[in-house]
Amino acid sequence: MARSTFEGPVLSGTQRFSPYRNVGYAQLEQDIYIDFANTTVNTAGYGGASTQFVNGNTIPNTNATIYTAAGGATNPPVAVVPTADTTSAIYRGVTFWVPTGCTIESITVDYLLALTVTSGTTATFTGVDWYFSNGFVTSAPTYATVALGTTTVGTAGRKTTTYTAANLTNMLATTSDINTGTSSPSNLSQIVGTLAIVGGATTYTGLTAGKFNIRVSYIQNDPNIGTATAYPYGNFD
Repeated sequence: MARSTFEGPVLSGTQRFSPYRNVGYAQLEQDIYIDFANTTVNTAGYGGASTQFVNGNTIPNTNATIYTAAGGATNPPVAVVPTADTTSAIYRGVTFWVPTGCTIESITVDYLLALTVTSGTTATFTGVDWYFSNGFVTSAPTYATVALGTTTVGTAGRKTTTYTAANLTNMLATTSDINTGTSSPSNLSQIVGTLAIVGGATTYTGLTAGKFNIRVSYIQNDPNIGTATAYPYGNFD
């Protein structure tokens, strides 16, 4: 089976000019499977570690670098180290990169195997949530929240993704977050999923189990024909 890789948005239809323009964008997806029992980098399902997220754009899973979302103004971009595990909070996560200006259609979290901590009891958790943002955050995400449970680790299954009005507006067109300076275009949008496990009185020392499949669905918009908030100013088909 053939495979084709190219740059630029994918448009398909039979009429590419107005007034009966009927072309549409192809929906794209990136996904990652992570297993927190796997701590071996560069292997399938590698789940990261304290201060170390996983890159969702590579096969097999590799260590990710998270950058400060500086609007693409800083080159080279500044790396951010996620908060280390403490006795009351554990952070794990994944990163994705998409072209600047993409519309995020949806973020899906499939919870495949319950989380297990190294010590302590999961019954004393006060919150277990995925936060999807354009950087490392521990609350108030840019794009979406996926709650697993309030006082427990929750149950396996496809979880409900919550979007606020601000989230939906931000998803219309991803911002220019980082400037790699290594290719053209050098600006990229960064999507970071942070799993925040916050504990109560019991102390924790890490994770020994937990499996997820995470999918980001998006559309690469054509900047030459306008955006969701700024309408067409040219036709370069």
